[in-house]
Amino acid sequence: MKSIIFILFSLPLFITLYELFILENINDPIKYIYTVSGATATVILFFTISISMIKKRVNLIKYRKMIGLFGFFYAFLHLLNFIVLDAELNFAFILKESFEKPFIYLGMIAFFILLFMAFTSTQQLFKKYNKYHKFIYLALILITIHFVMAQKSLSIIQFGYIVIILFIGYCKLLQQIIKKNKI
Repeated sequence: MKSIIFILFSLPLFITLYELFILENINDPIKYIYTVSGATATVILFFTISISMIKKRVNLIKYRKMIGLFGFFYAFLHLLNFIVLDAELNFAFILKESFEKPFIYLGMIAFFILLFMAFTSTQQLFKKYNKYHKFIYLALILITIHFVMAQKSLSIIQFGYIVIILFIGYCKLLQQIIKKNKI
């Protein structure tokens, strides 16, 4: 099962590389990488918090860390695209853009939450810091706001995507309320 998950969650990377370097049919590679890496990270991270909701049908709990780290990986690619390809390692530009465009610093805050979670996902550190892993919900809220603010206008597909995000958030909140009331 681990191999299947690895292959499945590696597919967006390989498809992106194929599109960029083999087919060479992408007009704006930087925007394409932003779109693919950002959307993939967001979908995987929302899927990660949804695993506990589907465990009665498909139990992926023991793979949640691996899946979450894939989400972090794509978020890291998203950030690298900004720093290396878009800003061309110009840190003055990065700071200027971050302060002029609030969606960038919201994305940065979300990334640092994910970075903390990735570093503390080892068995030893998770025991010590697992209560802080609830910050994934804050990161996902920031990511959703980042996504909405980054768009010049929302298409029907993007609006549908936001509806799905809100639905998952609602279901997860409901799950937490039910869990608290049972204890």
